[in-house]
Amino acid sequence: MNYLLSVCWVIFSLFFGTQASAEDQVLRVLAWPGYADSDIVAAFEKRHKVNVEITLVGSDEVLRSKLSANQGADFDVIAANTAEIHNYAQQGLLQPVHPERIANTARQLPRFRDYSKLPDIVIDGQIYAVPYAWSDMGLIYDRKQFSQPPDSITSMWDPAFKGRVLAFNTGNHNYSLASLALGGNPFQIGAEEFPRVTDKLVALRRNVLTFYSLPEEAAELFRTHRVALIFANYGRQQLKQLRDAGVDVGYVVPQEGALAWLDCWAISRKARDPALAAQWINFMLEPEASRALSDRQDLSSTVEEPKDASPSGRLIWLRPVEDDQRRAALWERIMSGERPPLRELP
Repeated sequence: MNYLLSVCWVIFSLFFGTQASAEDQVLRVLAWPGYADSDIVAAFEKRHKVNVEITLVGSDEVLRSKLSANQGADFDVIAANTAEIHNYAQQGLLQPVHPERIANTARQLPRFRDYSKLPDIVIDGQIYAVPYAWSDMGLIYDRKQFSQPPDSITSMWDPAFKGRVLAFNTGNHNYSLASLALGGNPFQIGAEEFPRVTDKLVALRRNVLTFYSLPEEAAELFRTHRVALIFANYGRQQLKQLRDAGVDVGYVVPQEGALAWLDCWAISRKARDPALAAQWINFMLEPEASRALSDRQDLSSTVEEPKDASPSGRLIWLRPVEDDQRRAALWERIMSGERPPLRELP
């Protein structure tokens, strides 16, 4: 009798112990605002009987810091643009993904399934990410303050709008913008060009109201400080926010072209359960999740053609830059109010 009870107890423990561990399983997601809304997350949790822990970031710098803090061990799946994916893969923070094992990649538009033609996600023959969402980073302007839409990125430096311009708080993109405004390569700035580009950014700091970090912050500043112009780091997501709030704004892609990002889902090298991470990617490519992204955030998914998109020839897809650390160090000095002595920096 005791033997039978013991056997039953072992079977009971194994069965219910397995059930408990499955329910207690946590998928840790590192993503941008709007990429993992609570109802979407809840649907995934219900289907897979797991918990999902979402960590949101507001800049590439913060994303980079969080992912590298413990060699990627703190997260299972991340959302990042292609330039960041390239850097993370080179640093050994990601593991290859296998799109052929993620059924819903078959739903994606053909141009997003031709991985060899997408920038920076194929390294040494291995695919490190699955495209998810994209947007250009144009200019949002107050229609009441412009008789005609601004046609150039240099409008951000226009003294007529001093104190009424919002730019994004990042050294990486701002160096790219300043180089673009000067007619240079936005991603590869030569050593001899850094002083001129840095001077351009010092001038931008003097012309803006401030540098924002999150789209909600930019929307609030726009409404309360008679802002005329915003560099839309979050793209059309910001445009939708303002229009939903009843603000009369327009959106343009400048004549120089617009920086544009293609965000992807990738799996951390130290993911606890890579198969579950792949299931998350698969789920986010389902029609309901993809449509929610477009309807709620006004971002373009990789599953359906956007209703209103800029001409592809005027988009400048983000690429890895010549020196992230140098840009970040210089930007910190600029934000402090100092004129960076370039010779003292690496």
